[in-house]
Amino acid sequence: MPFHLPASDHDVTDPAAALYMIRVKGRLGAAVLSAFPALVPRHHGAHTVLTGFLDRSALYGVLAQVEALGLDLLEVRQLTAHRRSPESGDSRSP
Repeated sequence: MPFHLPASDHDVTDPAAALYMIRVKGRLGAAVLSAFPALVPRHHGAHTVLTGFLDRSALYGVLAQVEALGLDLLEVRQLTAHRRSPESGDSRSP
């Protein structure tokens, strides 16, 4: 009988926090924005953009809050943050 190692589950632990941009329809007021204390709001035309560093569980919590409040979710985007310098030996290093 062959022996198989269990597959490692990379989804068990959340990866480090990443910078996210969440765009919802409408200009959210202070009362609704208070539901998103970890995010920085910015009004962009007829939409509100919420930005902040979130880990996976925090992101899902924000999305659940958007749904619970009946907001129209327009976009979720993970932004690249240039917080680390390129490592030595990286081809992008000067």
